[in-house]
Amino acid sequence: MPKTPSPRSDYEKKLRQQQELLVRSMQSAVEQGRDAGLDDTQDVADQAVASYQKELLFSQGTNGHAQMQLVRQALERLHDGTFGECQNCGETIGDKRLEALPWTPFCIACQEKVERGELEPSVRAA
Repeated sequence: MPKTPSPRSDYEKKLRQQQELLVRSMQSAVEQGRDAGLDDTQDVADQAVASYQKELLFSQGTNGHAQMQLVRQALERLHDGTFGECQNCGETIGDKRLEALPWTPFCIACQEKVERGELEPSVRAA
């Protein structure tokens, strides 16, 4: 009889996939950022567009780094046995929320507090 994977291994698989996706995305953003400033013969309009593109790539890299931190923290919680517990109030995070965002450190109520500015997490949650 085949062994049914545990929810824990399902979450770990999803987190590892997200981690890999983020690494590839951030590497691509770095490469694109390097390529964006190679042409010194641009006119002022082209320079403005290139500057905007670099800023956008920088922003994507920053967001990717924050999400990567959330994924790493979720993997740590999986291994220390606290995965699925809200890092603010200690309540259980709902299964549907974990299915959608397995890296989330907060239950819905605490995430709403973050979004209203009533709770300041060390890393922005999704």
